[in-house]
Amino acid sequence: MSGVLEVVEPATGAVMARVPRAGVDEVDAAVARAKAAFTAWRDVTPGDRTMLMHRLADAIAGEHEELARLEARNAGKPIGDARGEIGMAIDTFRYYAGAPERLLGKTIPVADGVDMTFREPLGVVGLIVPWNFPLTIASWKVAPALAAGNCVVLKPAELTPLTAIDLERIALEAGLPEGVLQVLAGPGTTCGGRLVEHPDVAKIAFTGSTEVGRGIARGAAETIKRVTLELGGKSANVVFADADVEAAAAAAPGAVFGNAGQDCCARSRILVQRSVVEEFIEAMRPHVEGLTVGDPLDDATQMGPLISAGQRESVASFVPDDAPVAIRGSAPEGDGYWFAPVVLAPVANDDRAAREEIFGPVACVIPFEDEAEAVRLANATIYGLSGSVWTRDGGRALRVARAIETGVISINSNSSVRVSTPFGGFKQSGIGRELGPDALDHYTELKNVYYATN
Repeated sequence: MSGVLEVVEPATGAVMARVPRAGVDEVDAAVARAKAAFTAWRDVTPGDRTMLMHRLADAIAGEHEELARLEARNAGKPIGDARGEIGMAIDTFRYYAGAPERLLGKTIPVADGVDMTFREPLGVVGLIVPWNFPLTIASWKVAPALAAGNCVVLKPAELTPLTAIDLERIALEAGLPEGVLQVLAGPGTTCGGRLVEHPDVAKIAFTGSTEVGRGIARGAAETIKRVTLELGGKSANVVFADADVEAAAAAAPGAVFGNAGQDCCARSRILVQRSVVEEFIEAMRPHVEGLTVGDPLDDATQMGPLISAGQRESVASFVPDDAPVAIRGSAPEGDGYWFAPVVLAPVANDDRAAREEIFGPVACVIPFEDEAEAVRLANATIYGLSGSVWTRDGGRALRVARAIETGVISINSNSSVRVSTPFGGFKQSGIGRELGPDALDHYTELKNVYYATN
């Protein structure tokens, strides 16, 4: 191994674990093992692969609380959120456990024969996941990849590798063959970079920043790798004057401050029709000022610390002394990477805080006049990942939802993600889709077979 990674607990700033630090040699060895295991894994019958994936889901469920507490400590997220995220990971494995027997092809009428299509696994896939939702996003990639018959090399973020490392152990104990799922904790520049350039890796699935995603796309082009990228966001939460303003204001903080704002789906641009801006801000105030920020392992906590000192410094740069702070919550002082939730208002759509992805608990309230301006402002960004529309007018709801250039949008809700529905972005928020049945297409090749009958 290439040394040791020290894993820091964000709520205390103290080292909570030390794990082996993988580098180029470890990637090469893991890919070789995966390549050797691929043929046997590909040839496992659909029924047996389904059984193994159900066993894996059951095994994760058997360690639900332990994994949630580990995730809460390592990622600094409230324990209630961590339990929900581990639950979603379990649900994801169970959902894709049904996929091996449903990877169906087609028969196509042709002259003088029969034409058939098949979905074939790619081979070895490299999965690179971020630090904000470590095991959950890993499951979004690992589960469909395994279901389709691929072997997986998973690289978690350096900051949050612990639950991924446990996942490899759990998978082996559940009966997955050696080499089918391997986890390497190492830097993106060496460990991740080698996965991207390795000639025996058929696909890279990456979740992270748009900047890093651009580099991965360039690197993957050298070997024409298949790539899916789930990247940054600067999502709009559009509130019309005819909406239930109280409901929209009560829901808005959770859509920005959940996971301490470290969420690519964060609806951090709150576009509010000008006639109700003041009403909206005052309705939002108690929900921001009353947010409980504290110990991730306390059941009462609603928001934890930021992931690192560097992230806290970056977020703070968006709230200088002269920032138009309309609402400020509270946060603990002392050890840990704490940052109080903040609402800036009013903000112009081209201000830095409204333009760049902050990845922290900072919301911008941006006034608009009418439907046309709301759509124009919502679309005036390089991103297009998520968003919401709040209105009682059904026609307007669908018009605006269709007009906003984003991959996932909700009406009178801030919910973005479900296991059974596709997730991904427009524009520079990414390429491809995760979750739902569509994800399987990104882990298979479509093969066409013509059988002559005359």
